[in-house]
Amino acid sequence: MTPRFMDPLLEPFQLKHLQLRNRVVSTSHEPAYSEEGMPKERYRLYHVEKAKGGIGLTMIGGSAIVAPDSPAAFGNLHIYKDEIVPWLAELADAVHEAGAGVMCQITHLGRRTSNYTGDWLPVVAASPLREPAHRAFPKAAERWDLDRVVRAYTDATIRCRESGLDGVELEAYGHLLDGFWSPATNHRDDEFGGSLEHRLRFPLRVIRAVREAAGPDFVIGIRMSLDEGMPGGLTKDEGLAIAHRVVEEGVDFISIIRGRIDTDEALSRVIPPMGTASAPHLQFAGEVKRSVGVPVMHAARIHDVATARYAIREGLLDLVGMTRAHIADPHIVAKIRSGAEDRIRPCVGAGYCLDAIYQASDAKCIHNPATGREDRLPHVVPPAAGPPQKAVVVGAGPAGLEAARVLGERGHRVVLFEANAFPGGQVRLASYLPRRRDMMGVIDWRVAECKHLGVDIRYNVYAEAADVLAEKPDVVIVATGGLPNSGFLTEGAELVSDAWDVLTRSFRASGAVLLYDDNGGHPGMDAAEALVDGGARLEFVTPERTLAPDVGGMNYPGYFKAFAAHDVRVTLCHRLVAVERRNGRLVARLHNEYADTIQERVVDHVVVEHGTLPQDELYFSLVTDSYNLGEVDQEALLALRPQSVRHNAEGRYQLFRIGDAVNSRNVHAAVYDAYRLCLVL
Repeated sequence: MTPRFMDPLLEPFQLKHLQLRNRVVSTSHEPAYSEEGMPKERYRLYHVEKAKGGIGLTMIGGSAIVAPDSPAAFGNLHIYKDEIVPWLAELADAVHEAGAGVMCQITHLGRRTSNYTGDWLPVVAASPLREPAHRAFPKAAERWDLDRVVRAYTDATIRCRESGLDGVELEAYGHLLDGFWSPATNHRDDEFGGSLEHRLRFPLRVIRAVREAAGPDFVIGIRMSLDEGMPGGLTKDEGLAIAHRVVEEGVDFISIIRGRIDTDEALSRVIPPMGTASAPHLQFAGEVKRSVGVPVMHAARIHDVATARYAIREGLLDLVGMTRAHIADPHIVAKIRSGAEDRIRPCVGAGYCLDAIYQASDAKCIHNPATGREDRLPHVVPPAAGPPQKAVVVGAGPAGLEAARVLGERGHRVVLFEANAFPGGQVRLASYLPRRRDMMGVIDWRVAECKHLGVDIRYNVYAEAADVLAEKPDVVIVATGGLPNSGFLTEGAELVSDAWDVLTRSFRASGAVLLYDDNGGHPGMDAAEALVDGGARLEFVTPERTLAPDVGGMNYPGYFKAFAAHDVRVTLCHRLVAVERRNGRLVARLHNEYADTIQERVVDHVVVEHGTLPQDELYFSLVTDSYNLGEVDQEALLALRPQSVRHNAEGRYQLFRIGDAVNSRNVHAAVYDAYRLCLVL
């Protein structure tokens, strides 16, 4: 580890009047934790946790909306309402008390929202060009629209200043302001269109008004794309010219973006997921920093401390954004300071945080269940109040490893049995796809934590009841996962392969392959990508009306690229009902519920992905001798109270099962199961 006094990440930084204690920032983003557009307790605690964890600056209100005709797309703060001021003030005071700075991003979304939400006002933009991602057809803004939007930005700035925040950041990529200055989205022929000078007329008017409303001691920044990377879009040279103009108007810092966000594929390059290069736009940000005369920050897959440290040490950035990294672990800076850098929970780039938001929910880290649940779950596991107990955990997938880690943190003596020679469960299967290998970070971190905590991990042990009982446990946690389910077929289950076969390479398909996905998540798509990479001619069949509905916008671009490159045939709304062997090949029968018809496909192989069924033999063999008979008091579980069910006076231990040993779910569910159960055992 770099000695503390030499660590560039820990150097303080002066941003206008604001003294930041270090160079690490959580950039503006919207976790969708607001309530009726207000940053109430859940929103506040999420940001306060980062401040407690040592961050220098946390930025709230990713796309906080300045006007009602910019309706919330995903939980955006309603910065246009006066009632937000006391909520912002409470948040600002709490963050400041914990030692960090806090700013709010404000914006008019322009066309990047919906005509059919909020107050149902017409969406406005520079020109009436449809936004592909949000599908809105906007109205071309009239002069009176521009006048009221300027007033809205001014009023929003005053609200932020009066609440005690340290500054505001204007959003200018994919929204209204840059919609005017980008030639790709401004096709006007009036005084607000044409030359760059004319395209800048309205955005610069907004910036001047915000600067005047802010006063001299309030920080004004801008997050902007300086190169849209598209034909007819903003080029680097024009982007730099705009950057110099906004600085002349009083902007104090620039948060650098490269690319555009009007399609999911484009957004996946602005916010790169796993399987992409680390910090792909960092050198570009360094070029911008050398050109502009104000501090620069940047965030794009800077997910590890080494890369962040390099960015500051080499002078590429003044402030380094580790936003998704702080969703995974809000205590990054504290761990650096304490010499525990190797214990930072890694961001694996799964994109689950953003995918959950875009699926009309809220941000969730794929493997930190406390994020967004700070109102009820601690990020630091407390020690047990009573004497240590003996715990046996069976299964070293994400659920079992999390159970062992949490029990170890609490001070219990833990033995972990794993049937394989290595940990990982279904996460390891997912990581066999080269583009998704970073998923193993979910497992590797937990294995390292278990070793640090003295958990006794025993591989190559297919645990039976006698093995468990020989340990004389007080608590038994069964996390044995599940096995692929093909039992839904009326005929031919023995003729099909499954996604596990594909991903482990125990089955290498050539020729024509039909993959049937009745799961709708990553496993089927992982198998499909592996099949086409291996040379199969693939037809992907699903009973859903959309392809892989549980795979969100941050992840499906990677799969769609593979589908497009290999000309995968996609068949929606068909259910695989049976498979038979005929003349040396397989015949798959597909039922269309809408037309009530059966179609046949003649192929060389059929692969199915229909989730898993629990491996529960061990669990049921242990139920009789447990004193809770396997029962979970769900009311106690949700209230984070200890489990106290006692049905069997002769019982010798508590028994629980978690993760896919219960039913087929995802990684977050498995980890959440383990965390909240073991947190109070």
